[in-house]
This record gives sequence, structure tokens and C-alpha cells, in this order.
Amino acid sequence: MSTFEMADFLGSLRDEVPPGPGRPLVVHDADLQPLPADQVHNPTTLRVAGDLPTLTFELFKQVFPPGGSSDMQRHHHETIHYVVSGDGHSEIEDEVVTWTTGSFVYTPPWTWHRHHNDAPDRPVEFLTIENSRLLGLLGVGRRQSAGLVDMDTARARFDLPTGEGDRP
Repeated sequence: MSTFEMADFLGSLRDEVPPGPGRPLVVHDADLQPLPADQVHNPTTLRVAGDLPTLTFELFKQVFPPGGSSDMQRHHHETIHYVVSGDGHSEIEDEVVTWTTGSFVYTPPWTWHRHHNDAPDRPVEFLTIENSRLLGLLGVGRRQSAGLVDMDTARARFDLPTGEGDRP
């Protein structure tokens, strides 16, 4: 079993990260990898920029169909959504916020939230940035999805009295 040595870690840091075949500096839209719909509870289309050399954060392009929404979820990581195009609103715990093209939407850690496309005739596109990789590396990443439900239903399903744990 190897042990972590701070001196070795600090000595490995460089001013530049050289590009290589496994670590491109540019990933094009056509190169984004779709997340398998049968393994993701979120009904939006999610494609990850998985080939970028990010170690601590994840990048997604997220598309909401006209009138659609994400699932009601919460997770340990922080998330920033940049609205590439469209109009909508988000439920973040007990607050409802509206957004439009060019807005940044912040989702704090471990808050129930759901994003809605308010347009009945055009999709919404988000660039989603989250620090999930960092928390995964630290072994503390966690995510819960309550599906297409309202806030009260999500809370009733998952927020049990202390000592009872989570139920699916």
C-alpha cells in the first residue's frame, strides 16, 4: 500500500500541463459522451466532456426538452449551470428563481432542486459545471434522485428522522 507524501505531491506540480493523446485541451460538441438514459434518473439529455483532463470538476451539456424539467435531486457537490439558451425557473429548496440566456444558476450542496424549461416550443441548453470528481476522489460524493416529484414529496421520501437512514 502506497502512502501519501506531501513533499512528493508538491514536487509533482508543474507550471504547465503538457497535452497528450489521452488529455486533449479541446473537446468539440460532437465528442461529448451521452450518459446512458437507463442509468440516469434525470429526464434531460446529459452529455459529458469526459475527455478533458479535469481532475476535480465535471462538465456537462444538458438539454431540457420544451416544457420539460430535470428530476428533483440533491447531491454533495456544488453545481453552476450556465444558461446557453432558453428561459426557465429553478426550485432550490424553498426558493424559486427565474433565469434566461446568459444567466448563471448556483445549486448549493445537499439542497433539493429541480430545473424547469418554461418554453413550450424550444429546448433549454445548460453548460453544467460541478465539483463531483473532487468529492468522488475523496470518497464523499453522494447523490439522491426523487424523480419527477415536488419538493414536499422528495422531503417525505428521503428526509427521515435521525437514525432511520435513507429509503429508496
